[in-house]
Amino acid sequence: MPAPAAASGILTIPEIAKYLKVTEKTIYKLAGAKKIPAFKVGGSWRFSKADIDAWITHESMKSFGGSYNKRGVAK
Repeated sequence: MPAPAAASGILTIPEIAKYLKVTEKTIYKLAGAKKIPAFKVGGSWRFSKADIDAWITHESMKSFGGSYNKRGVAK
């Protein structure tokens, strides 16, 4: 029996919206504008939880004026 998508580290639009506590419409807008790490599989958006966690760290650090790479690690 295959593992649920969230257990595999790959999230769908509804799962990522719930994880980030925003609407699905917001996720579609962010993904379409390439403002959030995402990729498409057969026309459906998918999100790597590890990439999203790194993106959250990166976006949080920008508020503090630090210099960080895409994975949220200080340069």
